[in-house]
Amino acid sequence: MNEIEKLNVVLKHLKQVFVGKDEIIDLLGICLVARENLFLLGPPGTAKSAIVREFSKCVEDGKNFEYLLTRFTEPNEIFGPFDIRKLKDGELVTNTEGMLPEASIIFLDEIFNANSAILNSLLMALNEKVFRRGKETRKLPALTFIGASNLLPEDETLSALLDRFLVRVNCNYVDPDLLDQVLVAGRSLETRVATDELPQINTDSIHLMQRECLKVDLSTIRKEFIGIVHNLRSTGIKVSDRRAVKLQNLIAASAFLCERNEAVLSDLWVLKYIWDTEDQIEILTGIINKVIEKEDSTNAHPQASLESSPNPELLISEVEKLQSKWSETIPFQEQNAVKDKLRFIQERSEWIHNDISKMEVQEAIDSLWKTILKES
Repeated sequence: MNEIEKLNVVLKHLKQVFVGKDEIIDLLGICLVARENLFLLGPPGTAKSAIVREFSKCVEDGKNFEYLLTRFTEPNEIFGPFDIRKLKDGELVTNTEGMLPEASIIFLDEIFNANSAILNSLLMALNEKVFRRGKETRKLPALTFIGASNLLPEDETLSALLDRFLVRVNCNYVDPDLLDQVLVAGRSLETRVATDELPQINTDSIHLMQRECLKVDLSTIRKEFIGIVHNLRSTGIKVSDRRAVKLQNLIAASAFLCERNEAVLSDLWVLKYIWDTEDQIEILTGIINKVIEKEDSTNAHPQASLESSPNPELLISEVEKLQSKWSETIPFQEQNAVKDKLRFIQERSEWIHNDISKMEVQEAIDSLWKTILKES
């Protein structure tokens, strides 16, 4: 069994244990291979930390570090205290045993509670996988960071933390139709005995995959990728040059986990998860789906072919924001951005399953189009 097969067996195990969380688990696999960070947005009790713990148990020689941040969390709680013995000799050396700098899988819950005392060190760890404290600098063995929060940050300083997580995904309660399966799987997990064997993968295998992933040929989809970046920017979704470069890692990871050495259109599915606000989710999905629906490959990533039903409330909320933003007095470029967004919302609304909700969304869209055409 090769490394990819081992990882896919681990991911399959997680999906069996955590029913209805396939999307999150597949993105965890993508981030692991791409060596990028994953952010989970959702209420308590939605298995965010449990998924990470179970995955850590499957990394046979890895260490897990999990911490719930508060406004009063100190650096010692995350990175470790100063070594008292060496402090007596005048050396400031951190005792990192059992702390973040020694962990392979790191889960930081309520990450936006981070205060100024730990913010800079945390940002460097997330971005460069480096721990720096005073004169002390060391490379972190972290395979990936997973952050979680109930809410998105409003403070601009904390927004820098969100920026360090390339992939963002909603982690909500499962569909009521799956509750029976959730109860059975949850009960099975709680009654599992310590001797039960779990699928295993080691850190060397993961590091090998991370290196091999860099060899995936992206030239096959570069034109379409550039087109998506331009589209996103025109609709007001920020994609910096640095971010665009890093997004290639996600696309390559999707291809790699399908055991392909070149990317295809469907690998662009990962770009649905680069939103900054929840309002952008449906816009992003509409833009990306429009591109990947042209895919004719028979070996696409399973998540690429899953079309989730749009959230009518989010679509109406976005239309209302565009309505309040629209004015003849706003610059011509911003007027075009409003129109582009509205077109994508209109296309996305066609996928709404409930006819009443679909009609409500399309009425709101039609109303705004009438306003735009009347004032143009």
